[in-house]
Amino acid sequence: MANFHVPPYAPPAAIFNTVPGYAGTMSGGGAMAAPPAASIHTPLYAPPAANMFNIVPGYEGTAAGGGGAYIPPPPPSVPMPVPEQAPSQPDWHIPSISEDRAREAFAAYVSSKCCYSSDPVKDGVITNMESFNTYRYRLETFLESRSTEWSQEPYTGQPVDGGVQPAPGPWLIAAQPPAFFQEHKQTIKVPFTSSVKNCDLCQTKGKKPCTTCNRTGKRNCTSCNGSGNRESGQHCVNCRGTGRKNCLKCSGSGSCQCDTCHGKGKLLIFINLNIKWSIEKDDFVAQDSSGLKVEKLEEVSGKELFKEAQYMVYPLRGFPDVSVAQASERLVKDHQGKYAQTSRILQQRQTIELIPITKVNYKWKGNPYVYYVFGNEFKVKAVDYPDQCCCSVM
Repeated sequence: MANFHVPPYAPPAAIFNTVPGYAGTMSGGGAMAAPPAASIHTPLYAPPAANMFNIVPGYEGTAAGGGGAYIPPPPPSVPMPVPEQAPSQPDWHIPSISEDRAREAFAAYVSSKCCYSSDPVKDGVITNMESFNTYRYRLETFLESRSTEWSQEPYTGQPVDGGVQPAPGPWLIAAQPPAFFQEHKQTIKVPFTSSVKNCDLCQTKGKKPCTTCNRTGKRNCTSCNGSGNRESGQHCVNCRGTGRKNCLKCSGSGSCQCDTCHGKGKLLIFINLNIKWSIEKDDFVAQDSSGLKVEKLEEVSGKELFKEAQYMVYPLRGFPDVSVAQASERLVKDHQGKYAQTSRILQQRQTIELIPITKVNYKWKGNPYVYYVFGNEFKVKAVDYPDQCCCSVM
């Protein structure tokens, strides 16, 4: 069949010129010498007014509280190499299991069912065994995605660097990725975006009215329900007959420390870069004539026949099952076109497993029945098992 080559995703430069808020973003994906340390910050549960945030070139679209879209990466600076020849093809054949192994798997399956009698296993006669070759193709794409958000933390004298020099673009900030195909998240404070602002929630006072006592500093005494007297008619010793006690939350002051600025009255406002390394995976299982449902094959592994990993893979060529080759071509094209729009592709991996399926026909008490043995785990699926009983677990 004809070779199908998918070039690495390289959108026209005009795409990046028209993305709102990223007119100054550079292509090429260079890195700074070292990333700043990730910071632990107080999330914005109620975003302050928009005028609280400065306008940072390259980050104009950044919102408070997160939830924004991922930032498109720059196009690859190095074109994808073209393979000179197709990879060598392995032996696609796998031997069928023996009758004894089929019986052992059947016996283990039945013993795991509390309502299944073992008589069909002991007395059943195998009349025929058929082997089927079923291929599972899997494509995995390892991605790096980046998004930004305005964040805040109480100001306690931290360095303020906003406006000292232009902030580096979101894709120019260095980050240490995990090993390929290991999911991970990291948050980095963007350099040269921090500034100090007044805390609007407490009007820079560092305190807010206590909602427990409604600013009064007092609450009804729980011992006398605010009456000042006990049931015996004596004065309540807990409140000294007043019926009121100091509010425990505010210690009788009527006001509490501001949860947003932690009593400082000021906030450090900055942009956080959120980096996510993730795996996108798609499977394709070639149809076979065994009669076993494809969904059952998700539970098992197979014999690995082929494995390839590189920056971007090419569709398979020369595979004996045409449907697998077509699935490879379709999925490779989909992944490289779809995920490169919002993420940077770091590595792709494609594998082919041959999943063994053996269809076992047997007779018990003169009637024909079927069960399947499949996967490296020798899992069993019995069709209409002939000797079941109703039982309940106490």
